[in-house]
Amino acid sequence: MIVDRYLTYLRCELNYSAHTVSAYSRDINQFAGYCCGKADIETFDPASVSNSDVRSWIATRSEEGESRRTLRRKVQSLRSLFKYMMLIGEIDRNPAVDVTIARPTSMLPTFIRTEEINQLLNSGYDTNDLIACRDRLIITLLYSTGIRRAELIGLLDRNIDTSRCELKVLGKRNKERIIPFGAELKTMIEQYRVLRQEAGISTSPNLLTRPNGEALYPKLINNVVSKTLDDAGVHATKRSPHVLRHTFATDMLNNGANINAVQQLLGHTSLSTTQIYTHISYRELKQNYQLAHPRAQKKGG
Repeated sequence: MIVDRYLTYLRCELNYSAHTVSAYSRDINQFAGYCCGKADIETFDPASVSNSDVRSWIATRSEEGESRRTLRRKVQSLRSLFKYMMLIGEIDRNPAVDVTIARPTSMLPTFIRTEEINQLLNSGYDTNDLIACRDRLIITLLYSTGIRRAELIGLLDRNIDTSRCELKVLGKRNKERIIPFGAELKTMIEQYRVLRQEAGISTSPNLLTRPNGEALYPKLINNVVSKTLDDAGVHATKRSPHVLRHTFATDMLNNGANINAVQQLLGHTSLSTTQIYTHISYRELKQNYQLAHPRAQKKGG
């Protein structure tokens, strides 16, 4: 089936992440169900799709309350499928090419204030308890290196060099990058390795595991981060692993890091993705000015 070949193309030729391929697959299957009915989804023929079919589906999804961000992704899923079909000679025109959705209102990423993250990381924990040590290491890794949740889960023990204070992660589209880290994280990694070996699970290729030696999974990471931030009384509106990544980037820029260096550390393909953190820095700067300058709050000031 052409859709299966397309999804394989995304995975194997374009190196799209499993998350992206899964999202595109769901979108296309949803569109196929709209065109043919869920019971007859196997009869879906992408070559027969018209521009009005795409527009009608998007209008239906919009009426059902889906956000502009989601609708933009759905259009992109179809546009990408038809682009592939043009590439292999199945169709001569992309029926989704001129279907556009207004950009959603830009939302600045949530981050944790410096004093709160410092208080969290300076708080005590049982350094002799494997799970307590692992959970604190999860938080520290996310904040100290800015890696993504999926990169944390897939972090291999052999790719961490504590003598050089460097680790290697496999990011989106299978791109590797080297990230330095500090002495605090080095100590925590070595401490965790000892406890893991004492527990008899040192044979796992992953650095972080469950007590049975199996790899971590996304919900577990989310729960660890959410509980830790709650227990520390952090006031951030969101409590997810990505908030710690946002905090890493914001603190780096606020403390003088070059934006190109932050881009490389985060693994962003485009500098424009990294530049959103400069808006956060400016917002903080503006708030500090308004609070501190003697004439900032005067009428007309």
